Amino acid sequence: MSSTPRTPSDLDPAIAARLKRSTDGLVPAIAQQYDTGEVLMLGWMDDEALHRTLTTGRCTYWSRSRNEYWVKGDTSGHVQHVKSVALDCDADTLLVKVDQVGAACHTGARTCFDADVLLSASE
Repeated sequence: MSSTPRTPSDLDPAIAARLKRSTDGLVPAIAQQYDTGEVLMLGWMDDEALHRTLTTGRCTYWSRSRNEYWVKGDTSGHVQHVKSVALDCDADTLLVKVDQVGAACHTGARTCFDADVLLSASE
């Protein structure tokens, strides 16, 4: 897949110019609960998904499995209300602080990172 956008985007050109995308044109977006710091999930955004996230106040992701945009919570009711979006120092990852309503994980769990905790060698 090329790094060209899936759809034309109105993302601010100054923001678009800073993004370092994967070969398929995507940037990982970590969703974090804004008030507790709980890491909820990882999704993928292209320029248009980021534009929609910034302008609507709801997280929009690119679904690699369905090959389409999806707004978190439109079908499940488990909405992510955007509080802030930050770009990391390498400009290759987004941190989206949200107010999560209900479960963030497709399994129904609050977070995607609580079911399979791996212990380190020091534990």
